[in-house]
Amino acid sequence: MKHICYTLMMVSMLTASCSSQYVVNGLSTVESLEGKTLYLKVYKNENEDMQTIDSSNVVHGKFRFSGVLDSTVMANVFLGETSVMPVVIEEGQVSLKIDENIQSATGTPLNDSLSSFIRRKTLLETQLAELPRKEGQMIMDGMDIDEVTERLREEAQGLSMQNDRLVTHFILSNCNNVLGPGIFMILTSNYRFPILNPQIEEITTHASPYFMNHPYVREYLKAAEANMAKIREQHLKE
Repeated sequence: MKHICYTLMMVSMLTASCSSQYVVNGLSTVESLEGKTLYLKVYKNENEDMQTIDSSNVVHGKFRFSGVLDSTVMANVFLGETSVMPVVIEEGQVSLKIDENIQSATGTPLNDSLSSFIRRKTLLETQLAELPRKEGQMIMDGMDIDEVTERLREEAQGLSMQNDRLVTHFILSNCNNVLGPGIFMILTSNYRFPILNPQIEEITTHASPYFMNHPYVREYLKAAEANMAKIREQHLKE
């Protein structure tokens, strides 16, 4: 499925302490999901284990999760070992939609915010993915290859900067709820190993105590600082 943009292998954070009833009603237009079992999983501990809290069969394109949790969490819908989409499990009724191009979760405040973020990020990633096709078309139209390369390089840089700003702003705007640490997990899961870079440093410089005290964030920063120290030490030896 296209644009399951964030390999959401690990997302789920605790927040409030009161029990709440959640209902997740899902609708899928993806034929390959018909008759399959979907699993609702949450992050279990710092070792990135995912725990199934509910499951549902897709019948005539519909599926449903429900239950009670003592806190708001960010979870993932899984098909087997593959993450299909994220969803915030919070009090109320959530509507999930899965199609070939994009997935969304709406109906509660945090899910509405998450879905809006995903739509904007997906748009930027789609524009980036279109650049090779755009390059070919521009060359076929007779434009100079060097000019095309330079123009599209600048466009790619601009889109990448917009994407980074979008992610950074969203995390900082949600650093007091489950979305901040959850999207931080997604961001850092794209790295081969924990590192510190300007984007991570900007986030951690301006983030709230809630965010900085989150178990995943603490463990990530601890590992990243150790890795950066090793890199500096290696450079001094060279």
